[in-house]
Amino acid sequence: MFSIFPMAALVGLAFIQSACAQKTSNQPQSADTSKYVYIVTHIDVTPNFSDGANKAIQKYAADSRKDKGAVSIEGLVQDGRTNHFTIVEVWQSREAFEAHAGLAHSREFREALHPMLGAPFDERLHEPIP
Repeated sequence: MFSIFPMAALVGLAFIQSACAQKTSNQPQSADTSKYVYIVTHIDVTPNFSDGANKAIQKYAADSRKDKGAVSIEGLVQDGRTNHFTIVEVWQSREAFEAHAGLAHSREFREALHPMLGAPFDERLHEPIP
């Protein structure tokens, strides 16, 4: 069976890569993009929680974009499966991502999603290929 998740992640990463070429307010003038950390998170919720998860992801992305070291945070919903989501994040460093993960809004996001989940939270960290 064909899975759309790898395709969504690739499309998301391509989108993020082009966004990284543009300077954001949290990105220093001479950012070393070789140290960027890319996080791809797949979130599946039970169908009755689609709207709630969508709103929670939008809020998480908006809040996270304000965090120090955030380059880009995008929430995606799978075409035709409105209870399957992907978040693609780019951070200036692993330290920036880890600091963000410890912030109240990040913890609150995970806590809010927990009762909605239909599958385990699938968060994977990536780094650029040298």
